[in-house]
Amino acid sequence: MRAIAQRVHLHTSRLYRSLIRAGLTCRSDRFFDTLAITVPGGSDSVMAAAVREGYNLRRLDNQTIGISLDETTTEADLQALARILNVELVEGDVEPQLSQGSCRNDTILTQEVFHRYRSETEMMRYLRRLSEMDIALDRAMIPLGSCTMKLNAASELTPVTWPQFNAIHPLAPADQCQGYRKMIDQLEAMLCEVTGYDAVSLQPNAGSQGEYAGLLAIKAYHESRGEHDRDICLIPSSAHGTNPASAQMANMQVVVVKCDDHGNVDLDDLDQKIATYGQRVAAIMITYPSTHGVFEAGVTAVCEKIHAVGGQVYIDGANLNALVGVAKPGHFGGDVSHLNLHKTFCIPHGGGGPGVGPVGVRAHLAPFLPRDGVNPERVGPMIAAAPFGSAGILPISWMYIQMMGGAGLRRATQVAILSANYIAHRLKAYYPILYTGNRGLVAHECILDTRPMEKDGHVGVDDIAKRLIDYGFHAPTMSFPVGGTLMIEPTESESLAELDRFCRAMILIHGEYVQVRDGVWPADNNPLHNAPHTLDSILAEETQLAYPRRLALCPDPEASTAVKYIPPVGRIDNVYGDRNLVCACPPVSNYESVEETELTPAMVP
Repeated sequence: MRAIAQRVHLHTSRLYRSLIRAGLTCRSDRFFDTLAITVPGGSDSVMAAAVREGYNLRRLDNQTIGISLDETTTEADLQALARILNVELVEGDVEPQLSQGSCRNDTILTQEVFHRYRSETEMMRYLRRLSEMDIALDRAMIPLGSCTMKLNAASELTPVTWPQFNAIHPLAPADQCQGYRKMIDQLEAMLCEVTGYDAVSLQPNAGSQGEYAGLLAIKAYHESRGEHDRDICLIPSSAHGTNPASAQMANMQVVVVKCDDHGNVDLDDLDQKIATYGQRVAAIMITYPSTHGVFEAGVTAVCEKIHAVGGQVYIDGANLNALVGVAKPGHFGGDVSHLNLHKTFCIPHGGGGPGVGPVGVRAHLAPFLPRDGVNPERVGPMIAAAPFGSAGILPISWMYIQMMGGAGLRRATQVAILSANYIAHRLKAYYPILYTGNRGLVAHECILDTRPMEKDGHVGVDDIAKRLIDYGFHAPTMSFPVGGTLMIEPTESESLAELDRFCRAMILIHGEYVQVRDGVWPADNNPLHNAPHTLDSILAEETQLAYPRRLALCPDPEASTAVKYIPPVGRIDNVYGDRNLVCACPPVSNYESVEETELTPAMVP
């Protein structure tokens, strides 16, 4: 890594020396890999010459261009850049332009993992061991409610590996990525058709960014009409946490609207809030189906009430997996929605990105979408640095929609809703379903109320979540949107056999709770309290269990032990961890005798 960095800098230094010898000037004589060069003939002519040679440079202004080199730069590249700039390349080695005081001299990559594996064989086995510790979708259903952990099919992911998609710079000139533009235009059109909106921007890099972009569009729309006093954003108490955060970032005041006993927006409380704030109402943010996992019968009434006072309706697209092909937010009252491509449209979820959270709007809000340099009528602020955000992963959703087609997308929605109701009906005799619609049905997810179990048998939601690991399942969403509950979303990706395996695990866990409640097992020594069970804890001689060891590790008699998942670690004290932060950085004592000016990059946490 040091050699790579040194080579990049020496290439850059060599180009710099060539420019200076030819009489050109650079903005700085201190750099690592990037030069800003003043060109006598103007930047446009140099940019054109570079394109003819097969290079894209950066135009900083009329007289200045930017060039960045990296580890892929070759001698041929340096020669070509010299020709473009009409200078003679300095031959041989040159002195680095960075001073010794600017360079790191400490030891890097000191973690043992960087030195333990010295062959591909060992590296492969190390990665295999890591994967065996994880409960991922390739092992079992991940029933996280609200997060929609569904299959990302190999056929959808494959195009991302093609250089036609992954080797294009996000700021490449428009005439060099016409195929990309065609795909982007088609995807925007497909998302408009799915949602009923008139325009879509793919620029936001996450659902939270999509929320922010949508609220900024609403704010700019009101201001364009001279309604600068509209600063209230109404948000139901069941909303995602990102909703109030986005509203505050958009400089709106959040006013919470209550929910009724069935999980719906309380229309009476909404009327009171509207009466109180009236012409100050900028928007309401609702999730449909709601975060409580039900289709709100009064959603159109909510939209009509907000529109009647001149506000806009933001429909959070987090639960679009229950709507595609069945209902369109833009048709039943929505003015703007963000869509989670990492949920409904199969881009991988989590891991810090890349993500895509497109924002769709009706026609009157379209001019206020983020500007992208391609749609001149859009005047909103850029939400991401690149005009189309994480464009490199858009082929995933394009492939998903194209392969599924309209009928397939509708079928997926139907199966997702059917799967959630199947689980709810199988488990309702053991766990109360917290919210249902007026016919006793849920949407694409359901909330199991486990609070009575803690009251009667001292078995809490954490115990159930940890015990599910012994059964080979990732836990559902815990304590959201209601504390002490489990929110389950099976999606359309799971087979009936996997749904039955999950239901059987939850039923068996309920039976274990009954044993604790009835005093058969002690409250502090039972399979739920001790879960998850690691192999070391079971084999340890000092381990004294009030139940069979086989029940601890292999609790489902119908499941095959050949593919048994073994938890790598036991339970941790979550509350203690939250209150006693542990940092992997060097201890503070390392800095006690060091002046601030002497800190090296490696010592800064």
